[in-house]
Amino acid sequence: MKITATAIPEVKLIEPRVFRDERGEFFETFRADRYREVTSVDFMQDNCSRSKRGVLRGLHYQIENPQAKLVTVLHGEIYDVAVDIRQGSPTFGQWVAEYLSDENRKQLYLPVGFAHGFCVVSERAEVIYKCSDFYNPQGERTIQWDDPQLAVEWPIGSPILSPKDAVALSFAEAPYFEMNVV
Repeated sequence: MKITATAIPEVKLIEPRVFRDERGEFFETFRADRYREVTSVDFMQDNCSRSKRGVLRGLHYQIENPQAKLVTVLHGEIYDVAVDIRQGSPTFGQWVAEYLSDENRKQLYLPVGFAHGFCVVSERAEVIYKCSDFYNPQGERTIQWDDPQLAVEWPIGSPILSPKDAVALSFAEAPYFEMNVV
């Protein structure tokens, strides 16, 4: 397993070992003892999302029951985005993005204090992500995917959004995490 810090060092790109032969492939999507190199959080919930090309989900986070996430693509390809919303962080308001796919098998780890979103760039995509706490609909918040202050460089121009994502808050209006970040 190869672990690489992104431009925001707390967000990690993980490349698990993939064993391929004429039958197909095998890789571990998670193994607690090996992933301790990345995080000491205990994951509590797994989510699965299946979407078609052009769907954009996010930018989501929870102010109650905040979640660290480990994102893996089982089928297709996504452009995965993490936005630092930790007030006091030297990278507050900055974002990083990675292409994750069933071909490259890369994973993205986002610690607590990041908004998360992705868009589907393949015909279809199936995404699983581990979460460090349970989903709490009352604590969920969404930041506009195209907020000009963030200026995320999405690879699509007119995404398919859920009604909730279509009326998201601007970055300036959104509540942030007040954390002591070293």
